Amino acid sequence: MRLSPDAFWRMTPRELALALRARGFGLAVPIDRTAFDDLMRRHPDG
Repeated sequence: MRLSPDAFWRMTPRELALALRARGFGLAVPIDRTAFDDLMRRHPDG
């Protein structure tokens, strides 16, 4: 993003998220309980 350290640390979380999204870094979306249960069923911890 080529920000100075001062500019980076003055950004709000929302500004940082928007800047990252604009650069092509999407934010992870949490999965719902049904998807989580499905993953646990398919990939048990052993």
